[in-house]
Amino acid sequence: MIAGAAAGLLIFQNVLRPGQQQRIIGVLPFMESFLPYRADENARIPTALPQNSAISPEDLLSFALASPTPTTSPTATPTLAPTSTSALLPTLTATAMPTLMPSTTSPEVVPTATLESAFSLPTSARIYGLRGVFQTWNNCGPATITMGLSYFSWTEDQVYAASFLKPDEEDKNVTPSEMVQFVNEQTGVRALTRMGGTLEFIRAFITNGFPVIVSIGYAPEGEDWLGHYRAIVGYDDTQRQFFAYDSYLGTGQNGEGIAVSYDALDTAWQQFNRRFIVLYEVQNEGRVAEILGERGDLVRAAELALETAQDEVRREPRNGFAWFNMGTALLSLERYEEAAIAYDQARRFDLPWRMMWYQFGPYEAYFTVGRYSDVTALVSSNLNNGGAYVEETYFWQGQVYAAQGQVSEARASFNRALQANPLYTDAQDALATLDASS
Repeated sequence: MIAGAAAGLLIFQNVLRPGQQQRIIGVLPFMESFLPYRADENARIPTALPQNSAISPEDLLSFALASPTPTTSPTATPTLAPTSTSALLPTLTATAMPTLMPSTTSPEVVPTATLESAFSLPTSARIYGLRGVFQTWNNCGPATITMGLSYFSWTEDQVYAASFLKPDEEDKNVTPSEMVQFVNEQTGVRALTRMGGTLEFIRAFITNGFPVIVSIGYAPEGEDWLGHYRAIVGYDDTQRQFFAYDSYLGTGQNGEGIAVSYDALDTAWQQFNRRFIVLYEVQNEGRVAEILGERGDLVRAAELALETAQDEVRREPRNGFAWFNMGTALLSLERYEEAAIAYDQARRFDLPWRMMWYQFGPYEAYFTVGRYSDVTALVSSNLNNGGAYVEETYFWQGQVYAAQGQVSEARASFNRALQANPLYTDAQDALATLDASS
């Protein structure tokens, strides 16, 4: 019996996958104490090494947006690897996040500051018809997009959504772009995503009957920080509260939604650069464009997100999320050197150790300017902290191998990414590039 118990414990700790471990814990809660120990020294994002750069962190708070800095090309990139990431990245961004500007017959676009008066937003509004969905283990993204789609009488469940979004249940993250692509390609509904949203935008979308899904940071009681999604279904200015359907917490009393204060939502939303997804029917695209205004243009949306991040860094210079958001906005503007410096600053402060499960901008920025050691450091940190189930970890590991001429190692990494998610087109394209070059 003792030998059997010891063998069972070894299997639980070293053979079973996290989902299988959780199912056992659901039946035998005491087994949670036997989960593999995670050393504290690994539970952090490594700090960047000092860089010899003409750009200082202070410069990022005051530069003009007119002309991007040239990309620093690595000095010894072999011919099998592209000189930038564009050749290895799919066209997902172009199709999933279309430029959506008002038509010539739309009302004049107004700045965000006057959005409320321009659209005569009421003091409260709510949309009805969403079906509450409690997520299965590690299935927040598919469950939340299923809730949002149910508003449009979509009848499939989270298992169906997951089959396109994360075929392996262990996959730790489904990005907003992946969810938008799923909606646009697999349903009759339309979706788009932008960074740099505002509370006023959420209210305007709800007023006009468009479900909004926000990316937030969330720490369940007794748990470490996680990335999470919430579907916003209503708001009330008098109480300064939003009402959300949450795949983890439920739909609130009588299905009215979980109440979340404006300030609490904005704080959690900042941790993902205020990224949002809006769902709509194609005939309402013009109205969505009117609400988005200048944020219908991807470049302008990134510029506005950058300005917000700059303001927040000025107010809170030690806010790692604000620095990280600055890096993400700069990356979208193809200002790679500045983005890398912003990410360096973010890594100086207390970012959650799971940050690189969800947001991959540092990989791309460092890779594009040739800072392969930084990419490798982040890959190693992620692999030590659960990132073995994040396909992007292996993708960027493979990118570094490919750029350094280590073809077999690159191929192995891209295949590991596809083991985590067989539908991951970045890795598919990267392998095709390797094959074409060999």
